[in-house]
Amino acid sequence: MTQEKQPVVTPLRVVVALCLLAPFVAMLWVGSYAKTDPSFIGIPFFYWYQMAWVVISTVLTMIAYKLWHRDQRARAAARTESSAGVPAQGGASK
Repeated sequence: MTQEKQPVVTPLRVVVALCLLAPFVAMLWVGSYAKTDPSFIGIPFFYWYQMAWVVISTVLTMIAYKLWHRDQRARAAARTESSAGVPAQGGASK
């Protein structure tokens, strides 16, 4: 019985990585937000941009967490199917 290995890099995992990487890129690229205008309710751009990323980072981390768990459940199910001898879709068992 041959056991197919699942790919390590999948589109879902790329999305997870981008969700986790985006806040770092946004905060480390200081030149993009090192200015005072436009201000928001009297708060300079430099400050409200960073505070907005606190909320954005939280949402992106939640999305990454949910996607990661979906991926892990799918992988565990595939492992269980392959170890139980359940044929893949379209396969015939005798």
